[in-house]
Amino acid sequence: MSSLPALQPEFEADPGVMAGTERLRGLKVAFLAGTLGQGGAERQLVYMLRTLVEHGAVVRVLCLTRGEHYEQAIRDLGVEVRWIGQSPRRLGRLFRLVRELRTWRPDVLQSQHFHTNVYTAVAGRLLGIRHLGAMRSTGRNEVEMTGRRLGLWCLRWPAAIAANSEIAIQYAVEQGVPAGRLHHLANVLDTEAFHPVDRPSRVPVRIVAVGRLGPEKRFDRFLRAIAAVRGASPMPIQGVIVGAGPLKRELEKGVADLALEGCVEFAGPVSDMMRIYQSAEILMLTSDWEGTPNVLLEAMATGLPVLATRVGGVPSVVREGVNGLLADVQDEPALAARLRELVEQPELRRRLGAEGIRFVEAGYSLRSLGRSLARVYEKVLS
Repeated sequence: MSSLPALQPEFEADPGVMAGTERLRGLKVAFLAGTLGQGGAERQLVYMLRTLVEHGAVVRVLCLTRGEHYEQAIRDLGVEVRWIGQSPRRLGRLFRLVRELRTWRPDVLQSQHFHTNVYTAVAGRLLGIRHLGAMRSTGRNEVEMTGRRLGLWCLRWPAAIAANSEIAIQYAVEQGVPAGRLHHLANVLDTEAFHPVDRPSRVPVRIVAVGRLGPEKRFDRFLRAIAAVRGASPMPIQGVIVGAGPLKRELEKGVADLALEGCVEFAGPVSDMMRIYQSAEILMLTSDWEGTPNVLLEAMATGLPVLATRVGGVPSVVREGVNGLLADVQDEPALAARLRELVEQPELRRRLGAEGIRFVEAGYSLRSLGRSLARVYEKVLS
């Protein structure tokens, strides 16, 4: 949902960034994407493509959809995007994928979405191409959302999988995937695009939630926390929900039922997320499941303090009381209590925000992605 900085096909190599990435020069990588829509997986794809181009790799994107949000940003990198989703049938799409790969044969075929892992695995085996599947979030929810049978094929068929969270790797091992086929490839962030900003004390205190308006994000929980704090705290607050999705009408009804008209606004999808983070005092994530949420990293990089449910890979990013606050997913009173702490304690917000900046810059900067990709590809090609 976030904007990217201007992307150019030419880069000046930084010797510090290039160290340990020699394996990438000249490497041919084809990515298979299920969509190029405005989501976290797609944003990470753009970051990977940008990094690979910077380090001298030759890349191409094959996509089941066309004309979506990130397609032009990818083309602006000088990367070719080819549509292979002409057929509504999986077999027809597989044939199209195989034909494209025979024309342009990569060293590595990499899936960017969990549901495209089956295509990647079958095409890779048919053509003898080293291939790499994808797994995000907790792993379990991806299997369930894909459908149990197809989900397990997506999990077990790829020769290797890159997962963005340790909890997803743990789940895959529990499902019988050998640990040696699983590689941790954490989400990264462009810390030049998402950077620290000054936040003077303001009222009302703005609390922002970001994501697809779907059941997994539990914005209903966000609304109840806002209502609880509004009724208990003397500090004026304002809730902002950024995103679009199927539950918007239901959430608007929730606003009315909780008498939050005028206190909660729906901002819709936003391309300039820096503006949202800069105008807020707190970011709140109330999901039932997550992997390594991009939104947390983005907010923390700007110095925005975060409050999140203790799910999936969130505790690996949000260190309780150090760079953010956590609450158990089913404990809504505790969630509201932690939110009230942040609302009423500006010094706590400043301390957590400063630690968030340090945490992201140390471990999740885009500058580290080249080395991470080189490490994964070295193992896949060995």
